[in-house]
Amino acid sequence: MTKVQVHFRLQKPLDDKQLSRISDAYAIYGIQRIQVAPTLDRLTVEYDATRLRPAEVESALASAGIPIQPIAV
Repeated sequence: MTKVQVHFRLQKPLDDKQLSRISDAYAIYGIQRIQVAPTLDRLTVEYDATRLRPAEVESALASAGIPIQPIAV
């Protein structure tokens, strides 16, 4: 397993419905951890790079209705 982190900027604050969708994203095989920054403007996702690619993580969150934009680190 190769753990990798990808960072996203939230385009708008999350509401309760979107927060529950983040918890649903744990059902995606390969996602290990999702963390919302204390400032509530960023999201960090830790995933298994042998199972997923960054574009797949982004697509899964976007399809769940999470308003994200990737951050180049």
